[in-house]
Amino acid sequence: MAETCLARTETQSRRRFLPLSIAASGLGCSSQAAPSGPEGNSAVFAASAASYGIELEGLIQSGFEACGLNVRGKKVLLKPNLVEFDANTAINTHVAVLAAVLEVCRRQGALRVRIGEGPGHRRDTMHLAEQAQYRSSIERFEELFVDLNRDDVQPVSGFAGRERFFLPQTALDADLILSIAKMKTHHWAGATLSMKNLFGLVPGAVYGWPKNILHHIGIPRSIVELNRTFPKTFAVVDGIVGMQGNGPIQGTPISSGVLVMGGDVVAVDATCCRIMGIDPARIRYLQDAAILGHWAGERIEQRGERPEKLRKPFALIEQFHHARLA
Repeated sequence: MAETCLARTETQSRRRFLPLSIAASGLGCSSQAAPSGPEGNSAVFAASAASYGIELEGLIQSGFEACGLNVRGKKVLLKPNLVEFDANTAINTHVAVLAAVLEVCRRQGALRVRIGEGPGHRRDTMHLAEQAQYRSSIERFEELFVDLNRDDVQPVSGFAGRERFFLPQTALDADLILSIAKMKTHHWAGATLSMKNLFGLVPGAVYGWPKNILHHIGIPRSIVELNRTFPKTFAVVDGIVGMQGNGPIQGTPISSGVLVMGGDVVAVDATCCRIMGIDPARIRYLQDAAILGHWAGERIEQRGERPEKLRKPFALIEQFHHARLA
């Protein structure tokens, strides 16, 4: 029977972490065999979504049900990908997807739903939200939204070997984070999906813009550490229109026509990679994250439509040509 990452991590505290079983030189550099990961398989839901004009709420509800998610009575933080704005491309999570997830959470009886983001470059988060039409399209957006760059913070221990690492109180207090990511290529990580979307939880008011501490730690290791710190995360990836080429900001739009969801964020990102024509075995952060979830196809129970039927290869920069699926 499939089990989601949410079910596996129900008893884990967000402030207690498994020790890193990697070499001091960085994640993925150890000569030891990769960890086998959690027991059981993971459910991932993928479905065609031709445009943002279709009835998205029903599709998202189906994905929640297929992956065993119920938010009733939970304090939920919706974490979109809000980075920069350019009307000619597809950088951010589309407002229609964010609004649909918000409505489904309300219908399911979530105790509280907030929207939070901390962009890595732009300091005026509300202006960026206005450009992305979040403020104009989501009723009472200002009441729901938390700028995670400027939120109250609390320290956690053990993040990348640090005695203290500060994170937003709103994120730490949430019972569940919904990582509502954009399906994009990334010029350093290969792909940016639900796991890297958690970079927006790191407060700029503490660590500056563009949060160079994460680059100093290393992008793959930072991705793993953030997802270890917030294990109660469910992914919704907006691939209706994605970004290919020189992402995550300067790439070109691609109508990939898909939504992908699941409680094992490693499995979700691996499935997204396969849809994008990328081999997850050649994406460093997914290999490093094998201690957290499943990237291997045989450990993922696909719900909805098969990824191979939804595949639409994304253009990759030369640095990642080796990662193309055969």
